[in-house]
Amino acid sequence: MAPLESALEATSPLQAARETLEVETSGLAALRAAFDGPLGDSFTQAIGTIQKAQAKSGRVIVTGMGKSGHVGRKIAATLASTGTPSHFVHPAEASHGDLGMIQHEDAVLALSWSGEAPELSDIIVYCKRFGVPLIAITSRAASALGSAADVPLILPAMPEACPNGLAPTTSTTMQMAMGDAIAVALLSLRRFSAQDFRQFHPGGKLGAKLRKARDLMHGGENMPLVRSGVRLSEAIVEMTSKRFGVTGVLDGAGHLIGVVTDGDLRRAFTQGFVDSLVDDIMTRSPRTIHPAMLASALLAELSNSAITSAFVVEDRVPVGIVHIHDLLRAGVV
Repeated sequence: MAPLESALEATSPLQAARETLEVETSGLAALRAAFDGPLGDSFTQAIGTIQKAQAKSGRVIVTGMGKSGHVGRKIAATLASTGTPSHFVHPAEASHGDLGMIQHEDAVLALSWSGEAPELSDIIVYCKRFGVPLIAITSRAASALGSAADVPLILPAMPEACPNGLAPTTSTTMQMAMGDAIAVALLSLRRFSAQDFRQFHPGGKLGAKLRKARDLMHGGENMPLVRSGVRLSEAIVEMTSKRFGVTGVLDGAGHLIGVVTDGDLRRAFTQGFVDSLVDDIMTRSPRTIHPAMLASALLAELSNSAITSAFVVEDRVPVGIVHIHDLLRAGVV
């Protein structure tokens, strides 16, 4: 049995996992350190190149072959979901007509660890012919891709985590990290907010958390509301008919001045129920929320305040009410 085979056989799955993460972590550390050198300047130039393309309504065209291509697809998806129009073009398909998907206003981001993937040659030639800026993510500056790129992002040549030194592992991790760095830098410069993010992520739990209070609230006749000065018995009827466990109390101008909760009623009954005015037992200055509050922040507000519902208020006027069950149904938790 060859020495390498013996080593592989003796390595436990847990040991192999730890060693893999150690090698890949070293790769990321080297990448981080490289930003303090020429890579940092190239990165800044790459961001500027993409911004210029965006200013002309251009997109980021990502391409790569093999594992670099798989990473490229993820980078394109991340860019697109964070406000940088982008899509992936397969280099082999590009040679059979898909070059037409690359416009003069675009910027091309090509990935190849060795920089010598022959399938990229037609894209490189196309970029040079039509003046499409070419950004390269590679580990070899002198490679075909590295030398042809307008902006070469040269990653440190770190060993793969694979014991044979062949399967792309550390290299793809570093490529992925570089793509994430580009996407985050661009969204930061654009001041891409959580509200912007929701436009591209309307589904699933993430989309639910990014919904706003106005999207979840019950408004109009569904709100349990009574006027200041009414009897507690009337408030009880309003509370039980609307089933939120609370009713709001309005002043003459329609402003929310208090709420009567289940807890307030229990205390009233404990002290000997008297059909007094709601003003006598209501909780004044209740916690309220703004219509633009994100569902995730709303959930935290309800949880931290130990309440199950809250009125949505704008300019002191209640426009809706949200119950924690609405957040559960929306998939926020």
